[in-house]
Amino acid sequence: MRNFTKLILGCALLSISMIACKQAKEGEKAGEAATEQSEAQAEEAAAPEKATAGVLNANLATEEELNAMGLSSDVVTQILEKRPFLSMNDFDVLMGDANKEELYKQIFVPFNLNTTAEADFKMIPGVGDRMAHEFEEYRPYTSIQQFRREIGKYVDEDEVARYENYVFVPVELNTASEEDIKALPGVGDRMAHEFEEYRPYSSMEQFRKEIGKYVDDKELARLERFVYLKD
Repeated sequence: MRNFTKLILGCALLSISMIACKQAKEGEKAGEAATEQSEAQAEEAAAPEKATAGVLNANLATEEELNAMGLSSDVVTQILEKRPFLSMNDFDVLMGDANKEELYKQIFVPFNLNTTAEADFKMIPGVGDRMAHEFEEYRPYTSIQQFRREIGKYVDEDEVARYENYVFVPVELNTASEEDIKALPGVGDRMAHEFEEYRPYSSMEQFRKEIGKYVDDKELARLERFVYLKD
């Protein structure tokens, strides 16, 4: 009888040990999955969204996309090496004597609607004296919705949408809506979330520190031109 009791106890202990091992392995797998998910989210945050189809952003276009435009290998190399272009004027100088009216239908560096000189707006294909004046007339822009509303008085929705490939409205870091943040060139859902996550910002240095966790120095410089802090 004692032997039988010992046998039962032994089996019970063995079962408990096996269950504990199984739970430990499941816990390890759950931990690994959580780590992988966290790493994937960080990579997603770091990856800027591509420009709207039809007009490439010179700061975001891949080497393959640049080559597909028919640019020379030397020009492609220069674009990749000199990025980010902090203004369209810098990119315009690099393009030299190219047929810019046609070239800028394919690739561009978006203009800041609130600071760009009226004459520079005419680099946008199809924008002449009158429309360049209207772009400037409604400053300061506080949102991309305002741009759509005001310029929509002169052109249809499709043309307004086309213009949006070429311009942006800078956002105030502590008060901008998620929609306005996501309207910035190359900023998607994940990065918009990170912009909001670290509010309130007390300085641009804080912005650089926090967002610099997700992107490299070049991308940080590109993003910085889209934001500001109220005095």
